[in-house]
Amino acid sequence: MSAGVLSLDAGAALAEQLRAAGKRVVFTNGVFDLLHPGHVRYLQAARAEGDALIVGVNSDRSVRAIKGPARPLTPENERAEILAALACVDAAVVFDQDTPADIIRCIQPDVLVKGADWAADAIVGRDTVEARGGRVVRIPIEPGWSTTSIVAAIHAPRGN
Repeated sequence: MSAGVLSLDAGAALAEQLRAAGKRVVFTNGVFDLLHPGHVRYLQAARAEGDALIVGVNSDRSVRAIKGPARPLTPENERAEILAALACVDAAVVFDQDTPADIIRCIQPDVLVKGADWAADAIVGRDTVEARGGRVVRIPIEPGWSTTSIVAAIHAPRGN
């Protein structure tokens, strides 16, 4: 069941409908600039934590604020479309804030997933999710995969 790319209001409504049907809603977020196997494996693991996965996608403006003026490489609407096309993703929602706190308050997920590179006490939205009885899951990051390292490899001089 893919709802595709949704507005924040539509994403919140979808989450509410799913919960009303007894489903566990999982939420994660990120930039997802150049989609690579590490992203796909992470999203599949996130989806396995519940019945539906909603992915928050950082807007182009928020990516520049976080990663600098050279990013993102792929525009927000295209990143969201690619994510929403994955079988493990039920919906993608673009958000413009520098943190996912507001989108997490709107979606009210049952499970919040972040990479294990985040310290448990530094996970934004943890308080919101746990206050309503939800849980936070940290998923190991696939070694050897990062958009930053892919970009660096593309720009690295190559010998002949």
